[in-house]
Amino acid sequence: MTLRLVLADDHQLVREGLRALLSRDSRVEVVGVAADGATAVKLVRQLQPDILVTDIAMPGLNGIEATRRVRAQAETQVICLSMHGDQRSVVTALQAGASGFVLKDASCDELLGAVREVATGGIYISPGTMGGLVEEIRDRQRLQAALPGPVLTAKEREILQLFAEDLSTQEIADRLKVSAKTVATHREHVTRKLGVRGIAGMTRYALSEGLTAGGLACR
Repeated sequence: MTLRLVLADDHQLVREGLRALLSRDSRVEVVGVAADGATAVKLVRQLQPDILVTDIAMPGLNGIEATRRVRAQAETQVICLSMHGDQRSVVTALQAGASGFVLKDASCDELLGAVREVATGGIYISPGTMGGLVEEIRDRQRLQAALPGPVLTAKEREILQLFAEDLSTQEIADRLKVSAKTVATHREHVTRKLGVRGIAGMTRYALSEGLTAGGLACR
């Protein structure tokens, strides 16, 4: 059976390299590529691939949020890629719904192995990320149970990330094709839910929660 993949990475060289490497396996077909998370989500909706392989740190809509959206609307499994295997990034990816986490310095054979493992319903995590991961997950689950955090909608998370990436209200409105007033309303909801003040507070929160490339430290 041929496995159909969509690849997402904001660097063209990486996208082309991954496509070339994965296409060496006759059982894998790359049916689409995306330069950002929003495009990846659209391609998954249109093409219904078996697996989305996505970088975590991308502008506009990061790989974590793309993973959440894909898993909420499709049967497509997700493998996240990252330059760094810190436990926080791994846990965040798994909680978003990813079934795989592969370091970008992994071999092609490892990535293909992850693809095959995930395609059969398994979970694959690069060996270099495993130290203390189980305890980290348990600690986070205990903390979340004791102190549940604010629940942001998908649109609020997207707007939070865009503000953290230094876009203005009007620039965000233009990108999302909504009015500046709508963006401002979402911003007020976000700051109230998070208990922060202004865009600076939103940015600090986004960085701490890994909602931006800087917070995820994936470069």
